[in-house]
Amino acid sequence: MTLFPIRSSQDIQTVAALAREIWLEHFTPIIGKDQVEYMLANYHSLDRISEQIKSENYHYYLLQQNGDNAGYLGIQLTGSGLFLSKLYVRHSARGLGVGKAAMAFAQQFAKDNGASNVNLTVNRHNHDSIAAYLKMGFVKVREECADIGQGYVMDDWIMELNIKP
Repeated sequence: MTLFPIRSSQDIQTVAALAREIWLEHFTPIIGKDQVEYMLANYHSLDRISEQIKSENYHYYLLQQNGDNAGYLGIQLTGSGLFLSKLYVRHSARGLGVGKAAMAFAQQFAKDNGASNVNLTVNRHNHDSIAAYLKMGFVKVREECADIGQGYVMDDWIMELNIKP
C-alpha cells in the first residue's frame, strides 16, 4: 500500500469522489441517504477539504493498492495528540491491509510529531469499524452525540490509542 500526500485541487477532487463512493455504499445503511448527502456536502467536499488543509493543520493522503485508489486518510495534529479525522477504504480494497497500513502510518506520524495519542470518532452503529479499532488497540473513551445541523446528529464513540515513545 502506498500513501500520496494530497496537495493539488485535482488530488482533492479525487478524494471527494472517493468519499462519495465510500460513503454512499458504507454509511447509507447506518445513517440514511439524506444524512450521507449532508455529510458529503459539509465534511467531504472539495471546499471543506481544501479549507482543512489550508487553515486547520490537516494532512490528507490518498491510499493506493497496486496502483488503484483504495481510500483516503485525513489527520490533524491537536496539541499533544493526533486526531484521525478520516480513514475510509473502498469496499473492493477492504481486507487487504490498506486500513492497517494507513493506521500504522498515522501512528508513526503521531510519534514523529511528538503526539502521545491518536483519537478518533466513530458512529456507534458502525460495528465493523469499531471492532477493527478495538483490535488495533483503541479503547472507547466516551460517547458523544453532536448536533451537526438540519436535524442531523453524529452519534459517536470517541476512541483513543496511546502512543508509546
